[in-house]
Amino acid sequence: MGHRGQGHRRKARLKMKKISLRHRSLCLLIILLSAHCAHSSNFPQRPIRLISPFSAGGGNDIISRALANALSLKLNQSVVVDNRPGANTILAMELLAHASKDGYTILMSSSSQAINATLYPQLPYDSIRDFSPISRVGISPLVVAVHPSLAIHNISDLIAAAKANPGKILYPSAGIGNSTHLAGELFATMSGVRLTHIPYKGAGPGMVDLLAGRLQAVFATAPTAIPHLRTARLRPLALTSLKRSALLPDLPTVSESGIPGFEACSWYGVIAPSGTPSDAIQVLSRSIKVILSTTEFRQQLETAGADPDSNTPAEFAQYIKNEISKWAKVIKLSGATAP
Repeated sequence: MGHRGQGHRRKARLKMKKISLRHRSLCLLIILLSAHCAHSSNFPQRPIRLISPFSAGGGNDIISRALANALSLKLNQSVVVDNRPGANTILAMELLAHASKDGYTILMSSSSQAINATLYPQLPYDSIRDFSPISRVGISPLVVAVHPSLAIHNISDLIAAAKANPGKILYPSAGIGNSTHLAGELFATMSGVRLTHIPYKGAGPGMVDLLAGRLQAVFATAPTAIPHLRTARLRPLALTSLKRSALLPDLPTVSESGIPGFEACSWYGVIAPSGTPSDAIQVLSRSIKVILSTTEFRQQLETAGADPDSNTPAEFAQYIKNEISKWAKVIKLSGATAP
């Protein structure tokens, strides 16, 4: 009986240890889940830094500041814009790639992210793997326009003139690899014509030569083109977006004017370092979607020459991949190299 009693007691103690172990494991699981839920529901708990990879006063900066103000109100937490211009956005993108992966450092990216992936073969970061897309914010179509002295009134006329005079239609850009350059290269590729690109250091000098009649056509940002359209110093032909824009609602797109599927827009979107917690990504993405539905923010985007356009993190990730692939083909065909 003594041995059997001792055996029963040992079994009872072992059973109690197993129960205690399961109890502790269950308690630990509950604590971890509670911590996760608290973390998810409490983001953000301190100020957020929104990096703009351009100088103050430009479209990216204007949109960054408008979004920062709106997010501050929406999240009840300060969102501070940090301008980090230089090297065609590469410096700011590298800074973001090495920032803390906690959702408190984000960046207002642009089409430069997609273009630079091919234009600069030795980037200090991977344009896809090192970033977590959050949401697109806006699409900024370019305006295809010509000098009003030309007998060109639509895209068909422009294609016909370019085919009749290969290489003699000159168009300016704000620099090699800029969207105002590559839009022309894509147009030439898809329409089967040859245009001659003249790069400038910024949009201003090229516009001066165009208005003076020394150049024939332009693929200009809306804020650059619209003042000259209003004074009839430029004749608009089409927009480079897939659908018409509220900026110029009566102007057709290149796609509906004879080159189906043509799209060459500047875009703006918020990204974070790769590895940022999904709960932070979702909080920011949902907040941006709500902000883009407000009249006040839509008007601020219009001032910067953009149409509001949000999407989910997964959709934005796929969009960036598609943009990288599209511009890689254009850059290789054009022979464009980094300045």
